[in-house]
Amino acid sequence: MNRKRIREFGYVIVKYPTGVKNKITDVPGVRVGHWTVDEGQQHTGITVVLPGEDNPFLKKYTASGYVHNGFGKTCGLIQVEELGTLETPIALTNTLNVGKVADALVSYMVEETRREGVEISSLNPVVGECNDSRINRIQDRAAGEQELRAAIAAAAMDFEEGNVGAGTGTICYGLKGGIGSSSRILKIGGRTYTVGILVQTNFGATEDLRVDGDPVGRRLREKLRQSGSGSSADDSGSIMTVLATDLPVTERQLYRILRRCGVGIARTGAYTGHGSGEVMIGFTTANRVDTTGNQMVESCLRLREEALNPVFDATAEAVEEAILNSMTAAGPARGLDGAWYRSLSEFLGKEEL
Repeated sequence: MNRKRIREFGYVIVKYPTGVKNKITDVPGVRVGHWTVDEGQQHTGITVVLPGEDNPFLKKYTASGYVHNGFGKTCGLIQVEELGTLETPIALTNTLNVGKVADALVSYMVEETRREGVEISSLNPVVGECNDSRINRIQDRAAGEQELRAAIAAAAMDFEEGNVGAGTGTICYGLKGGIGSSSRILKIGGRTYTVGILVQTNFGATEDLRVDGDPVGRRLREKLRQSGSGSSADDSGSIMTVLATDLPVTERQLYRILRRCGVGIARTGAYTGHGSGEVMIGFTTANRVDTTGNQMVESCLRLREEALNPVFDATAEAVEEAILNSMTAAGPARGLDGAWYRSLSEFLGKEEL
């Protein structure tokens, strides 16, 4: 599949420079892997974000979560919000597979941690989801432990976007959605930092879609109607957003940054409808928390609050581009009811649009 990104169509959404790959994996140590099934009536998968090379349970990541609209079935977000740490990889899948993937993450982490001589008596697996039932026979619950391990084994700095992994069966603005990513580079206090974003897109009404400020959705909806293709009349579904950074920030500052992901979502046209779940999970590779020792006092570096403005701005920009990448990289797909969900890439660059 020829997976084009939004910039290949002449849309350069940039105020800040991107990393080398313009993906979440531009944050040093971060890797992403997919497991995909795309045959018969099964069109779904798992996407895993590994925060680093070592065991996250033994040296946890400062983390936070933010629920913009709570129509979703995530696992582990409560403890992330309460304790401000991430202790497992982050897995994305479909709605009915959250429990199976969470269980698989527990088995994987027990094995990994036991290998280092530590027995786990409590673990907080983090799993997010979108409902892909318009394209995938979701009741089959195709993803489990073997599939999670395959996604982890496939994790790399470079990875596919579009209808792959957890984005295989998702729909965005009535077009084909999927996995998308982007990154931004910031210079603060004489040092260079990276903010990386990965999204699983399954939201938005067709007529609301905006591409770099252009309300293309208004024109697209009529074209889709005339051709008999699928579309979406209201803002329902979900978007999972994962943010990674190497900025020296606290969990409270991460929470502030995560809230700006909603700005990037809104720039693509969504208004956060009743049936749409917007969930953000973020972590920093700075300020790791070592829980294996017995120290009672910890210290960490943190940015001054007034230094966060460019981070807010860059985060919103990266989310906007990641969403559009998820749509242009995705090929068209047939719904279970026969509806044909087109790719945004089929329309961009056409004079009639």
